[in-house]
Amino acid sequence: MSEGEVRSETRRPRRWRWRRIVLRTLLVILLLPPVLTLLWAVVPPISTLMLARYVQGLWVERDYVSLDAISPHLVRSVVASEDARFCQHGGVDWEALESQIAALNEGDNVRGASTITMQVAKNLFLWNDRSYVRKAVELPLALMLDAMLTKRRILEIYLNIAEWGEGVFGAEAAAQAWFGKPAKDLSRTEAARLATALPNPLARNPARPRPGHDRLARINRGRAAAIEPHLDCIPGFGP
Repeated sequence: MSEGEVRSETRRPRRWRWRRIVLRTLLVILLLPPVLTLLWAVVPPISTLMLARYVQGLWVERDYVSLDAISPHLVRSVVASEDARFCQHGGVDWEALESQIAALNEGDNVRGASTITMQVAKNLFLWNDRSYVRKAVELPLALMLDAMLTKRRILEIYLNIAEWGEGVFGAEAAAQAWFGKPAKDLSRTEAARLATALPNPLARNPARPRPGHDRLARINRGRAAAIEPHLDCIPGFGP
């Protein structure tokens, strides 16, 4: 065998070794989300933002509680504010997404069409930015979550990982931090203020809302009262 043939034979195993490494890495990436989702069906998860704070040695306040330990007022206020069609879609609200795309094509400024399930997917698996790449990955993850978890569990996870201030995560920590009471005792007004703080939790103070925030909270109270008939997918909170 010539020297060139020897080198060729040597390179070939190396190429296969790298291919196997790449294939195994891709397999792990594909299998990790469903495996973690099965785990999170029974174990309280933490978000990527919480994990990043832990790694940096930053303070994190979170006390995971069941959905039954959260005020129905907050449940309804959050759904009314973040995803009014939560019980009607399969993780992705395609109608809202199509409307957003159409509005963007016309040059209009629109609010994001992220569902609660999509936000859970982002918070559990992805990074926090507004890139189209992240959004493209977010969609199949949201569909997976909706297929593998109950709506009740998805909403419970969301209300326990949502950020409500610097280092404050989840409804229980937020209720204690802002109002000095358990999440189950939140009033309609307090729930509305917390729900409408979610789009900008680091700038909005639910305990002392500015006029614009207070106006949004008053609107939310009306929407929360009207959304109860549409929460049939969450036993105990709908009709």
